[in-house]
Amino acid sequence: MYALLWLFDTVVQLFIYVLIASAVLSWLVAFNVVNVRNPIVAQIGEVLYRVTEPVLRPIRNLLPNLGGVDISPIILILLLLFVSRLLHEFIPPQTLVYTR
Repeated sequence: MYALLWLFDTVVQLFIYVLIASAVLSWLVAFNVVNVRNPIVAQIGEVLYRVTEPVLRPIRNLLPNLGGVDISPIILILLLLFVSRLLHEFIPPQTLVYTR
C-alpha cells in the first residue's frame, strides 16, 4: 500500500511541474518572449496543452470570469496537494520495528 501512495505522490509532483511549465510557457508566449512559430516551442506547447487542458477545462468552467487572469492551475495544484495530504492521513506512517 505504501508503494501505491509513493507512486501517487510522485505522479502528483510530476503533474504539478507540468502545470507550472505550462503556465510559464503561456506567460512567455503572451509577452512575446518565445516565438510559437518555432517548431520546438510549438511542439512543447502542444504537449503541455494536451496534458493539462482536459484537467483544467472543468475548473475554468466553474470559475467566474476574472478579466483574463487564469487561476485554474493554482486551484488544481491546491486540490492535488489537498488530496495527497488527505491520503497520508488515512494511511498512517509505517512503523519501523528493529529486531536483532
